[in-house]
Amino acid sequence: MTFHSFLIKYAEIGIKGKNRYLFEDALIRQIRRALKPLEGEFKVLKEDGRIYVNAENYDYEETVEALRRVFGIAAICPMLQVVDEGFEALCETVISYMDEMYEDKKITFKVQARRARKNYPLDSNQINMDMGEAILNAFPEIRVDVHHPDVLLQIEVRQKINIYSLAIPGPGGMPVGTNGKATLLLSGGIDSPVAGYMIAKRGVVIDAVYFHAPPYTSERAKQKVVDLARKVSRYSGPVSLSVVNFTDIQLAIYDKCPHEELTIIMRRYMMRIAERLADTNGSLGLITGESIGQVASQTMKSLAATNEVCTMPVYRPLIGFDKQEIVEIAKKIDTFDISIQPFEDCCTIFVAKHPVTKPNINIIKRSETNLEGIIEPLVETALNTVETIWID
Repeated sequence: MTFHSFLIKYAEIGIKGKNRYLFEDALIRQIRRALKPLEGEFKVLKEDGRIYVNAENYDYEETVEALRRVFGIAAICPMLQVVDEGFEALCETVISYMDEMYEDKKITFKVQARRARKNYPLDSNQINMDMGEAILNAFPEIRVDVHHPDVLLQIEVRQKINIYSLAIPGPGGMPVGTNGKATLLLSGGIDSPVAGYMIAKRGVVIDAVYFHAPPYTSERAKQKVVDLARKVSRYSGPVSLSVVNFTDIQLAIYDKCPHEELTIIMRRYMMRIAERLADTNGSLGLITGESIGQVASQTMKSLAATNEVCTMPVYRPLIGFDKQEIVEIAKKIDTFDISIQPFEDCCTIFVAKHPVTKPNINIIKRSETNLEGIIEPLVETALNTVETIWID
């Protein structure tokens, strides 16, 4: 069956009260952005508390896949939308729909009608009963099951009449752009792209920062991060990726600080730099892919040591996840195969053999005094030479 309309259902947006229209409008903008690159003629509109996508000359699979990446959508319902020409004509349309949609008629069904237009001559219960009778007369092998039907046939009587029985799951969440902006510390690993995806799902616009360490990390490692940002942008919308040259800072830390503290001190300087970039770009917080206990730099004391240098909130959506849970999401959003490519990022090059797992913040600060007079100009140079890559 060829569909020319989709009903877009949302969940959380429906409980936003007087501000609901702001979230609906944001969702419409994101739907239009998602459909813009596709071939076809699309019209996204809002009527009677419903969001519709009307489509002509389009690819069904491609369109559904694009809509499934729009945060805020709970379900995508391909539907017939017909003008009211009387109940008999509606019965004929519904019977034709059932015949074409379900070749195997050994199914159970239930009619669920909703009469939003109160001048329609039949109420919802009467539509349910009369339409169910018409379907049973047309297809004797079909059976009714009001509790667990194979097919839930929904009929909405509005300005026009909507007929649908499919509900393709969307990603849920909130439309991007409804909850401010945050900056993601994006590495080439598995975790950070998933963290960006999860925060974007809550309506947050994502910027990203990547710490590059040439010649210890290659251009392939940098391209890997760009590719990951592009995957995330399919869900989050455009991403501004700031590439920071971190080599001289890492070498200074390596030269002046105890090697068991390298990871923590490097991480603290990454957070300092990321926060300054975030503040410049109007972000309200930082995002990391850290999970408690996953590696030495992610123990409770290590996280406290890195947090200590930040004044912005640090959002860690993966904090209680185990690795397999993170991997499953990475596979779902198609970042996993890129993340496991064997191109090292700057963190892995300078890892100590025996990193401290329970750092004392006072000792870390004392070690950082070895960098006084050296590190400040290196940080300023890194900030002044940031490469910005716009990913859409």
